[in-house]
Amino acid sequence: MSRPAVIVDTNVVVAGLLTQNDASPVARVLDGMLSAAFPFVMSEALLAEYRTVLVRPVLRKLHCLTVAEVESVLTDMAQHAIMLKPVAAPPAPDPGDQLLWELLAARADVLLITGDKLLLRDVGMKGRVISPLAFVAGL
Repeated sequence: MSRPAVIVDTNVVVAGLLTQNDASPVARVLDGMLSAAFPFVMSEALLAEYRTVLVRPVLRKLHCLTVAEVESVLTDMAQHAIMLKPVAAPPAPDPGDQLLWELLAARADVLLITGDKLLLRDVGMKGRVISPLAFVAGL
């Protein structure tokens, strides 16, 4: 049985880069994206959000990557991603996460991996929002 494609929230990508524990769920999700271990979905807007967040000076001090290294990581991710065009969706629980809701609305078989408690508690996407721990438990 093949795994459903997933959208990986920016908070999971950031946490994956910052963790010191290679076995942590967020590190395993990030490693899986970089090695194409499972299908994952991105849009141009989500890729741009990853970049915007990862090159912030405060985060660069924490993950110790240069801008060029961040670009390299994002290029590797994009090469493995299923690029999807977002569609209109009901309002997200947090307006800042609307792009994730629009990606979820684009394909009924896609799940969202996030650490955002507000999104995890939302019933509007009917079980399509999961934590990194829940995702890696199914690997």
